[in-house]
Amino acid sequence: MKTGRCHLFRVTRDADFEIKEDEASDLLRTMQQHVRRMRFGDAARLEVSATMPKEMVSFLTQSLELTPDDVYVVDGPFNIPDLMQLYELDRPELKDQPLPLTTPVQLRKEEDVFRAIKRQDILLHHPYTAYATVTNFISAAATDPDVVAIKICLYRTGKNSPVVRALIDAVERGKQVAALVELKARFDEESNIGWANRLEQAGVHVVYGMVGLKTHCKLTLIVRREGKRLQRYVHLATGNYNPTTSRIYTDLGVFTTDDQIADDATNLFNSLTGFSDFDDYECLLVAPINLRKNIIKLIQRETANAKAGRPARIIAKINSLTDLAVVRALYAASEAGVEIDLIVRGICILRPGQADVSTNIRVRSIVGRFLEHSRIFYFHNNGKEEVFIASADLMYRNLSRRVEVAVPIKDAKLKTFLKDTILAGYLKDNVNARELRSDGTYIRVKAGDGEKRFDSQLEFAQSA
Repeated sequence: MKTGRCHLFRVTRDADFEIKEDEASDLLRTMQQHVRRMRFGDAARLEVSATMPKEMVSFLTQSLELTPDDVYVVDGPFNIPDLMQLYELDRPELKDQPLPLTTPVQLRKEEDVFRAIKRQDILLHHPYTAYATVTNFISAAATDPDVVAIKICLYRTGKNSPVVRALIDAVERGKQVAALVELKARFDEESNIGWANRLEQAGVHVVYGMVGLKTHCKLTLIVRREGKRLQRYVHLATGNYNPTTSRIYTDLGVFTTDDQIADDATNLFNSLTGFSDFDDYECLLVAPINLRKNIIKLIQRETANAKAGRPARIIAKINSLTDLAVVRALYAASEAGVEIDLIVRGICILRPGQADVSTNIRVRSIVGRFLEHSRIFYFHNNGKEEVFIASADLMYRNLSRRVEVAVPIKDAKLKTFLKDTILAGYLKDNVNARELRSDGTYIRVKAGDGEKRFDSQLEFAQSA
């Protein structure tokens, strides 16, 4: 054979297979078969180089049973992540300066992590807070002779996870360990199957989630014997237990021993592991049970306050906003006079600034060095401010088809920090921000005359 000319092309295959969980006698085996089938899924997109002859494009299109609308001509690299190989070059002058990582002052002053958390709630702000604060917490629980049980939800953990190693260590030390591993985490199915097998072989009680739902909440519960009683320590977060992505995603987490939160966390784990069917949470907002309903109630409370002539304010930071019920509630709040600021990094179906619909709503997106991944909800509540951090975006899938958790921040200082430093910083940003206009287009925010440039991510790094 003689080679004539070569042209690059790439095929994207459909990875969205329907899995009938209620009919699967073994979900782990079903997911293993699903992962193998993904390699042979129906073609969904064909990318071809700009130099490819039309007859060759036509041949590929027909052979893959695609239409011309499924073909994308690419005049450049096909797989941009391949360029990350350049990052391995020893050229520090071309790279971002390494980020100085910090440890919360409470954990620096106190060697005993449990004593520090018992003294007060501790807020973590990644990547500025070293993720070792989380992995050290789980490792300390694994080795502490007084810890009797560890329960954790694992959605994405990354390679060579220290969290998984700590859980295996805990089992070997005789502790009760339960891990909910979400086998249906998109594109991490194969990795999570591997972790699940390894954890099961070590003796961890592994659960694969609830039928029809993805478990997306980020939650750890530690039970520790202290004197004659059992003390519970809880970690709730907006991001996965993944030390790798924690260096490039912005996320929030909180350590607490609050009894209401611990009760709810206990009941949630009992539901996830099949020991109960609980749906009456005291303070956690849990999807699909009560998260959407309560978010809408909180919005409606601000609406009622505005109609009564009281101050009313909502600030929400999320990745996406696509839930119609929430959008309608925000529109109604805007027309009642509630001042609303939304920080939405990605998809947003709400249109701000529309007459008689959303005149009091402003929407901005922050795109900078780090991927904005944290979710924060602030409600003025006539001066009795409420702040939540959450694993969920305001999307139909998150609120209806996933297990998600929003946790109230009860400590007054932490609430003030989230509102006046974190949220205020994003709203002040004039470097990474784009504002959404009423026609659906975005404009880049620039510093005005005499106004200093304010990069929220850089400010958080410098003040951490």
